Amino acid sequence: MCTVTFLPRRRGYALAMNRDEKLTRVKGLPPSEKTVRGRTVICPSEPGGGTWIALNDSGITFALINWYSITAQVKGEAASRGKVVNAVSAAVTLGRADDALAELPLNKISPFRLIGVFPAPNGIAEWRWDLKRLVRKNHPWEAQQWISSGFDEPKAQRIRSETFQRALKQKSAGSLDWLRRLHRSHSPQSGPFSTCMHRTDAATVSYSEVSVSPNGALLGYHAGSPCNGAAAVAPPHQFKIPLLATLRNDEP
Repeated sequence: MCTVTFLPRRRGYALAMNRDEKLTRVKGLPPSEKTVRGRTVICPSEPGGGTWIALNDSGITFALINWYSITAQVKGEAASRGKVVNAVSAAVTLGRADDALAELPLNKISPFRLIGVFPAPNGIAEWRWDLKRLVRKNHPWEAQQWISSGFDEPKAQRIRSETFQRALKQKSAGSLDWLRRLHRSHSPQSGPFSTCMHRTDAATVSYSEVSVSPNGALLGYHAGSPCNGAAAVAPPHQFKIPLLATLRNDEP
């Protein structure tokens, strides 16, 4: 259960992610910096080490959402989907991400959708695993969302997408303040289908924000529902890394 929003910029991009979970689930840990196969990676994590979003020193972001529309289940003991982002977090090309995913025991991992944002050159990839095939789909470099919901995924996608499309018409669309307002929105009403999600048994439990420009890559993180006010400004946990990719040397 999550909402991921991507916004292109002339030289970089912004991305935000609401993580929705059952209230009984153990809380995630704030971001930390680590070295993965020689690359600097920043990501929050679950106590067991898995993660749902990661940013590396090439300005590449990977974000994972569950795919509830696929009802097939893993037979036997399932492996955590948190391993997926960890596996690709240091990848700097689509090919390397493909190779990393091929090494995973996918037959033991429940259905997922993995979004990868590659700023140099501008490209967005989405890997979809349905327990039968792993398919990569390329997306245009334009504003867009990915939405999942274990409550009613088609309806959540429709309602949150409508909120997103209305928000895109605002004069402030594309700014970080606009992105934060969108991700703490309760439109059309607070509940299972609002972007900032609330149910009796589940809610949006964290907000992650990525901003990539020629000056560097920043990952901000807010623990808790973004509507509580703390995410109205820059998220309190922020980690910045210099870019090693060609983005920093691109022509204006």
